[in-house]
Amino acid sequence: MDNAKTNTGTLNPFFHPAAHYASPEDVLNDDELCAPEKRIILSSWASDMFAVESCPALREIPGMGHTIRLADILAALRRLDGNDDDPPRPGGVPMRLRRPWAAALRRSARCSRWLS
Repeated sequence: MDNAKTNTGTLNPFFHPAAHYASPEDVLNDDELCAPEKRIILSSWASDMFAVESCPALREIPGMGHTIRLADILAALRRLDGNDDDPPRPGGVPMRLRRPWAAALRRSARCSRWLS
């Protein structure tokens, strides 16, 4: 599929985006595509189908001569949605440390007030 780059003028950018765009930024900057079309292209690139087996944070798109970082694709999708904020940082309280029984205690306390 490397020869797709040689005849890019005859290929539709929507159906063969790798022949027309070198990065998620290129997709975002194309004024001829509407937002849903950009979302389709970027989402297809983010697909696990294109994940590099030894490095799942990278995507290898057929017809494109280089890999793309999944983080760059997801950042472009966030920009397309008008949300330039960084994704939430991982963390928080692990499930094993949460107290799932606390909510049940609160509910039972409320019920006991109604029954009294």
